[in-house]
Amino acid sequence: MSSTDHGPGLPRVTLIIPVLNEAASIHATLMRLQPLRSQGVEVLVVDGGSRDASVALATPLADAVLESPPGRARQMNLGARQAQAPLLLFLHADTHLPQGHEPRAIDALCQALLHRHWGRFDIRLAGQSRWLPLVAALMNRRSRLSGIATGDQGLFVRRETFFALGGFPDQPLMEDIELSKRLKAYSPPACLPHKVVSSGRRWDQQGAWTTICLMWRLRYRYWRGVSATQLAKEYRDAR
Repeated sequence: MSSTDHGPGLPRVTLIIPVLNEAASIHATLMRLQPLRSQGVEVLVVDGGSRDASVALATPLADAVLESPPGRARQMNLGARQAQAPLLLFLHADTHLPQGHEPRAIDALCQALLHRHWGRFDIRLAGQSRWLPLVAALMNRRSRLSGIATGDQGLFVRRETFFALGGFPDQPLMEDIELSKRLKAYSPPACLPHKVVSSGRRWDQQGAWTTICLMWRLRYRYWRGVSATQLAKEYRDAR
């Protein structure tokens, strides 16, 4: 059986959503995914210790709600270990597949992973700032040139490849960048033009250019060898 095959009754894709205190949005996020569950998509929610109603809201709308120690990398790794499908899609709680075109996006993912080991979608940012379309265009362009993806872009991967490379590193920030670097060394990514929609709230709240400068500074320092733990502290302090 190839890495993209699935047996009778098994899902073809597992969608993994890490959450922490997402009661305000998780119901709407999961409602959009309900049609996919009848089309061979398993939906796993991995909670990192929410103190709100996230778990109660998610439970009837997911195939399973898993409890994990806090930390997005740990949560996503747990979801991957519990996944039943050969293909994994990691989606942040505030990121949505193209509305009305979710099945088409999943089909494109499956086709891409017939030939590539991993990939990501293009992104559109939803928010108030007039700079968000430019920010999203720059993110998509940077990703195509660098071969590096961020979690906001809906990273997807063959399950066997994910575990062969050790999954997400257990670090508090840049876990998506680090995994992308490992995957890129393994094979080029599939860059799908279908646009996932991600919340632009941090750009709205902190200012578009302030946020851009912060993220680029953190990524540059990570590239220079500064620890993810130190960068996570700086990121929290800057918010």
